[in-house]
Amino acid sequence: MKLALLCALVALAFIAALALGDQPVPPGEVIGALFGAEDVPTPSRIIVTELRLPRAVTALLVGAALAVAGTLAQAVMRNPLADPGIVGINAGAALAAMVVIVQVGSLPETALPWLTFAGALAMAVLIYAFAWRQGTTGTRIILVGIGLSALAGAGASAISVFGEPAYVQRAMVWLAGSLQDSRWEKLPHLLGWSLPPALLAWAAARELDLIALGDDVAQGRGQPVNLARALAILACAMLSGAAVAAAGLVAFVGLAAPHIARALTGPRHARLIPAAAFVGAALLLTADIAARRTAPPLQLPVGLVTALLGAPFFAFLLWNRRND
Repeated sequence: MKLALLCALVALAFIAALALGDQPVPPGEVIGALFGAEDVPTPSRIIVTELRLPRAVTALLVGAALAVAGTLAQAVMRNPLADPGIVGINAGAALAAMVVIVQVGSLPETALPWLTFAGALAMAVLIYAFAWRQGTTGTRIILVGIGLSALAGAGASAISVFGEPAYVQRAMVWLAGSLQDSRWEKLPHLLGWSLPPALLAWAAARELDLIALGDDVAQGRGQPVNLARALAILACAMLSGAAVAAAGLVAFVGLAAPHIARALTGPRHARLIPAAAFVGAALLLTADIAARRTAPPLQLPVGLVTALLGAPFFAFLLWNRRND
């Protein structure tokens, strides 16, 4: 029942994202344009299907991918404050994007998503390799991730200081998290990189339940903990890399969506993962509406809006766990 309500919430946010903007479109015309009704005015059809629909679909998929990635990070590290950005996976993608945009401006535009995705995967491999000491622990992975994230951030800052200003400005807009360049051509990459690891994570819900209980419990039930943690981190990196490649750095969603979903469905990952995906999609669709409507005709980067929402939420989580 709760999953059905979340699905309805995502549908409402999706319709609102298509209806609201500089040129509002009535919801009836939005639905008619989506289903190819002939009585929809041509301007409304163009606005909905060609301008807003790719952006709304991208927001839906990116929000879901970040939410599932955050759920995986919190499960394998047994830390409610973990998400791909805090762990450092996003920093690898950001550094790769900065290198591509600022230092290698001659590469074709289609290379950027591939290389940022590769940067996220490379950072995940480095984190796991440096955290390995006859095995891994969630705490060691988080500490190594924070250190490598700081190193990657320093590298990106150095490139921005000495790079060509026009290229640096383009890179900073992308890194702020933006859906303005959403196009149909990007969606196959986003789906191809995010859907398989999300489905595999859902299929492995029982293993995630075990590892979330602790290494000793999981090993006692016969789980190869290090292998399970490595595969979960790889899936997390794939989901996060796909999201960053499509929309840049979008904070807060991967941290908040699992907590909201857990409050609705409980800790069992068979229900938590799809619920988190719905919550993440709804959050990013709503944030994108706010980004477009806060200061018209300017459009704020959606990553800025989510960061403004995420800071107090992160503080709230810390306050709730002050006695743990």
